Amino acid sequence: MSEVILNDANFEDEVLNFKGLVMVDFWASWCGPCRMLGPVVEEIAKEYAGKVKVCKLNVDEGPDTSSKYRITSIPTILFFKDGQIAGQTVGLQSKAALQEKLNALL
Repeated sequence: MSEVILNDANFEDEVLNFKGLVMVDFWASWCGPCRMLGPVVEEIAKEYAGKVKVCKLNVDEGPDTSSKYRITSIPTILFFKDGQIAGQTVGLQSKAALQEKLNALL
């Protein structure tokens, strides 16, 4: 796994204090669409290694962070650039759609 696993304790260090582009997948193990998106996120993490930091946050293990960013539907992906939200997707996304979003932000 090449994604960084996030929780409430490390979110600030790993995402907000990171200079560059970060993609954060908010998910849960009980969410069917989240499980379908998982392999796509993993592929993107490998393909964009060195260009994009790809992270996953299980909403059950990061309730404070999920609440702070008003995550009400999963999967939700937030894109951060230099610690600021630069984009968002909600629901199951195709790999091409995520690549298009990342390429536009790079």
